[in-house]
Amino acid sequence: MKKERKLPRRHLIYYLRVFDRQSGEQVGSLVDITTEGLMLVSEKPLQPHKTYHLRMDLPTEVCGKERLDFDAVCMWSNNDINPLFYDNGFMLPDVNSQEALCIEDLITIYGFRD
Repeated sequence: MKKERKLPRRHLIYYLRVFDRQSGEQVGSLVDITTEGLMLVSEKPLQPHKTYHLRMDLPTEVCGKERLDFDAVCMWSNNDINPLFYDNGFMLPDVNSQEALCIEDLITIYGFRD
């Protein structure tokens, strides 16, 4: 059974870099985000059904933070329209109310005005 997202993803004016918290390696760049999920573009396909421990560096402080640390489960990984990259969809399973507010602030400050 295919799970549909409840909230529309929001594109930001920046492609924020996202790193693995343990290795420090860049996993990808943020394409869009909601309080329930996000999409990253990466140079390598990411492993579906794997939980990634991620850190996203912010362009300025949001909620008093210069970065957001979070866990995300990769739901799918497909070729991007550019064959050198991959699009990867993530679910954010454990977002608490404070983290949700930070994501909402990030969208408010840096989101495209639709």
